[in-house]
Amino acid sequence: MNTITTTAAVPVRMSNTLRIGFIVMIALFAVAPFAGVYPVFLMKALCFALFACAFNLLLGFGGLLSFGHAMFLGTAGYLSAHAAKVWGFPFELAVLTGTAAAAALGAVVGALAIRRQGIYFAMITLAIAQMMFFFYLQTPFTHGEDGIQSVPRGRLFGIFDLSNTLTMYYVVLAIFGLAFLLICRVVHSPFGQVLKAIRENEPRAISLGYDADRYKLLAFVLSATLAGLAGATKAIVFQLASLTDVHWTMSGEVVLMTLLGGMGTIFGPVVGAFVITGLENYLAGFGEWVTVITGLIFVVCVLAFRRGIVGELSAWWARHSR
Repeated sequence: MNTITTTAAVPVRMSNTLRIGFIVMIALFAVAPFAGVYPVFLMKALCFALFACAFNLLLGFGGLLSFGHAMFLGTAGYLSAHAAKVWGFPFELAVLTGTAAAAALGAVVGALAIRRQGIYFAMITLAIAQMMFFFYLQTPFTHGEDGIQSVPRGRLFGIFDLSNTLTMYYVVLAIFGLAFLLICRVVHSPFGQVLKAIRENEPRAISLGYDADRYKLLAFVLSATLAGLAGATKAIVFQLASLTDVHWTMSGEVVLMTLLGGMGTIFGPVVGAFVITGLENYLAGFGEWVTVITGLIFVVCVLAFRRGIVGELSAWWARHSR
């Protein structure tokens, strides 16, 4: 009991290692386009990295497995694309519109899903996500299987022309960096410590006076909002909102990214997202075999290194540093 009381009540400050890791990561991303890495690939990977980090906040630190997180990515993508193309919103307002829609949907879904735990929670999120998929397939404003195409990028604050690929890349990097810092702050805040206490032992956390359902709902909404930010940004970047981002396979893919990189670690989802995105990009010539390959990677990950790439490296470093 004393352990949970101390952990939940006292925030854990961000370590110097985490700060240095963040600075190095952003610096590498900043110079990557000049090192020959294609900016479009980097933007795609950064969007998925943000999506994976948002999912990891829910699963890795909250212990809640959602099989329907693609609904937030896709909803934000559709709303931001529609706002930019039909309503004529500038980039920043279009992204905010999509993010707000994902947050609202997250509040509704979360209020329903957190009434159950474990596999029942996961199946509720999957069922609602499938309902949203068929809704977007049928509703006119999404244009069905064609999606919303030729979405204008516009200008950021009316100044920066986002049709320039390099300018767009650094805007995406700034969005990712700020969202990543927000996640770090949440994880190392009193709220994050209570959330981890609930993950470890929910009955004991409740006995200490914490409203577990409220904390889980807040975590769910925050995760949905950040996933929506990733989806809204992705739709504007690639000027397309399609059913791919709402499909259940996307929900499975973000689970794979999180587990491969390291569930419950800060940098793990970023690594996992870049690995999976890189494989899909460079193995595109193999067609459907890409899915088989990623499936094999998932099996190897579960059997050989359950803590993921970053988790295993952290454990190795901890052993040798002693």
